[in-house]
Amino acid sequence: MSTISETMTADHRRCDEIFSAAEASVSAGAWVEAAERFRAFRRATERHFEMEETVLFPRFEEATGQSAGPTQVMRMEHIQMRRLLDEMEEAVSSRNGDDYLGFSDTLMLLMQQHNMKEERMLYPMTDQALAGELDEVLDRMGNVAD
Repeated sequence: MSTISETMTADHRRCDEIFSAAEASVSAGAWVEAAERFRAFRRATERHFEMEETVLFPRFEEATGQSAGPTQVMRMEHIQMRRLLDEMEEAVSSRNGDDYLGFSDTLMLLMQQHNMKEERMLYPMTDQALAGELDEVLDRMGNVAD
């Protein structure tokens, strides 16, 4: 049986790989490929956020009664990351490598900090709080559309 921590940490790594591929394409000036890879990264990231925001966080909050705690912080960070994704999308559209790489550096730092908080604190908390319904929660997260 897989845990929330294992599943979501693996998804972080998957998103990171797509992020790196998009950045490499931008750095190489391969704009058609960069646009495709960026779209793939954005889709993967948005799906990850949706798994958390529509399934994991509400279930955790219901189980623990904590709605103003770590999940609120994670949602606020998702908003910040979405703004950077918008800026990066604009940079890809206008083929502005300097802007893209600047925004991607900022996003990388934010993602690293965000992922560390989730992987070291929040996900283990969700594994514990939702232990009795782990399979159902993982199933529901797995059914979030791409």
